[in-house]
Amino acid sequence: MVKQTGKFIVSLDFELMWGVRDIVTAQSYGLNIKGVHQALPVMLDYFKKFNIHGTFAIVGFLFCRNKKELLEKLPHLWPKYLEPSLSPYGNYISKNVADDIEGDPYHFAHPLIQRIKDISYQEIATHTYSHFYCLEQGQTLDDFEEDLMAAIAIAAQTGIKITSIVFPRNQVNPIYLPICAKNGITAFRSTENSWIYTARTNNNESWLRRFIRLLDTYINISGHHCYSDDYLKKDILVNIPASRFLRPYSPWLGFLDLLKLSRIKRSMSYAAKNGLLYHLWWHPHNFGINQQKNFSFLEKILEHYTFLNKKYAFTSYTMAELSEKLSDKQ
Repeated sequence: MVKQTGKFIVSLDFELMWGVRDIVTAQSYGLNIKGVHQALPVMLDYFKKFNIHGTFAIVGFLFCRNKKELLEKLPHLWPKYLEPSLSPYGNYISKNVADDIEGDPYHFAHPLIQRIKDISYQEIATHTYSHFYCLEQGQTLDDFEEDLMAAIAIAAQTGIKITSIVFPRNQVNPIYLPICAKNGITAFRSTENSWIYTARTNNNESWLRRFIRLLDTYINISGHHCYSDDYLKKDILVNIPASRFLRPYSPWLGFLDLLKLSRIKRSMSYAAKNGLLYHLWWHPHNFGINQQKNFSFLEKILEHYTFLNKKYAFTSYTMAELSEKLSDKQ
């Protein structure tokens, strides 16, 4: 029997202001968002240098070149969240979105999407069309399917076929997976296999879980979160769970960065030695500020990947590539 080799997945939730609009405002988080336009090309350079196959899960709105196109491409059905601030429709667009990327780098990103598309071995996946929250009250299955179809359609206009999905806020709703499969999706990212990471609605999240997750960044509390091929194939779609969120540099917690790096490298090594999957993820806007610190940290991770690749054949895949590989085995 041939021993399975380890697999390395890097996925990024690309959402700009659509994903953080209800948490902070552009005035308080604007530097992070605007910084994506400088940070993402550098990120792609690192991926090319270290032969990383990255999956960029992109909110469909970001494909629009201007506000006119954005308004023309709105789905016919909108989610009616009980919490109005979650919705990007109606007043949000009219009040907060400018005419185009020149005047609004917070909501448009077509040139960056084209740049990702032009780089070899990078996958463009969907983060839904509107940053759709699948566990929040007020939305329906029909709303979700309409949203997903809109995301697939606008990507197709740029010559992109969508086959992977990352659910916003990791709100995986199992009853929505058949809709994904029906519309050509073959893989999704789920949460780490631990109670502290299980997806919840915004109102049901607790400070205790947030605090334990913060500790888990530096100390191995919940485990390595590495997964076998059999685990990945347990759902209707290929389930590619997260292993670790790459927290960005913090001036207040920077003195703990060696612990954070050690935590990630140890789990990567565990996956490589045991023929398992390790899945690292973050948002491009996490690198929007403190870019030198963040890229220096990322480089150390990717150097470790190179070491594991040479010693154990630890291999980088996109979510789509891994889904296809596992499907071929069935």
